[in-house]
Amino acid sequence: MTENWARSYNYQGTVVTPSTLDEVQELVRSTEKVRALGTRHSFTGIADTTGTLVSLAALPQDPRVDGDVVHVPGGMRYGELATWLQARGLALHNLASLPHISVAGAVATGTHGSGDANGTLAAAVASIDLVTASGDLVTLRRGDPDFAGAVVSLGALGVVTSLALDVQPTFDVRQDLYDGLPWEDLLDNLDAVTGAAYSVSVFTSWQGSTIDLLWLKSRMDAAEPPATLLGATRHAVERHMLPDQEAVSTTQQGGVPGPWSDRLAHFKLEFTPSNGEELQSEYLVPRANAVEALRGLRELRDSISPLLLITELRTMAADELWLSGAYETDAVGIHFTWKKLPVEVAAVLPSIEAVLLPLGARPHWGKVFTRLEPANYPRLDDFLELRSRFDPAGKFDNEFLRTHLG
Repeated sequence: MTENWARSYNYQGTVVTPSTLDEVQELVRSTEKVRALGTRHSFTGIADTTGTLVSLAALPQDPRVDGDVVHVPGGMRYGELATWLQARGLALHNLASLPHISVAGAVATGTHGSGDANGTLAAAVASIDLVTASGDLVTLRRGDPDFAGAVVSLGALGVVTSLALDVQPTFDVRQDLYDGLPWEDLLDNLDAVTGAAYSVSVFTSWQGSTIDLLWLKSRMDAAEPPATLLGATRHAVERHMLPDQEAVSTTQQGGVPGPWSDRLAHFKLEFTPSNGEELQSEYLVPRANAVEALRGLRELRDSISPLLLITELRTMAADELWLSGAYETDAVGIHFTWKKLPVEVAAVLPSIEAVLLPLGARPHWGKVFTRLEPANYPRLDDFLELRSRFDPAGKFDNEFLRTHLG
């Protein structure tokens, strides 16, 4: 039995691990139902199929730099790519909280890091190579007519075997933790808080008058972070975002400078990211509606908190990718790490969605949600037309896509 990383979802398909691109092409060409399977970090059935699950883990994992982009195997994990780039004096613009996720899987689901001026991980994609339903290898480049619809593709257009990502010179980062930030000061000064560093995370249990933890990641070539921020005080003690967990698995804090590859993610690659006793949901809300969204969720805190491990708030810049949570809007991600109580979590999500969806929220494709609002995706019909051209017989179709896209 193949499970996701949190042991909360069992995949139906049979996993096949080809070792060459030719094998991938032949497998796709000859198989009736097929989906690409990454590092299994999704909490939904987005990657599942009743047919064959294609893992790219056995393909050669050799990146290649070409000018200002790096060509990356789709099955490579971000943490491994970051280490490889850092050794060559290069960097990506951002990393997600977990470095354990595959590049192709993270891009396809619109996964993101944080930072007011930083786009999602998918925003760095300059080109993609994918095996289509016919078994042909197709390359789409930034600026091509179908490119903006094919990057955050939910795996619906084919098996992405490699991608080219924008790179820049390496940079160093320090991480500083603050506590004691009053909720009302956060809501009244959201821009000041999220703009206080290159990447900012706000952690809350929704209870009390202050947020639990403020986490600033500051570039060393920028201004030093403040000693205090709107009443929140910086401290040197390293902390896990969960109060009952030790910080041994988190990347180094306390203002100690280090390369981006060892600081932009919250967790170290060599540690298992979770014991599996959790579920996750996330909704990306247009920046202009974020304060209203947070105030609405605070009204639900007595329903949310008993089921919650922690909520994290992060920001991202707008992009042009059709199914991205940040399509044509700067966005605030409201992330829920739940206790592993699937029935109870499923019961509270409709109340959360009743607050957030009318404000333009888009659920993270790889995390648990009950419904989405099609009107929040202005290019959804265009994506469905694109899917019909790339996969006319529904080879990459699955229950998740039928439920949420039709």
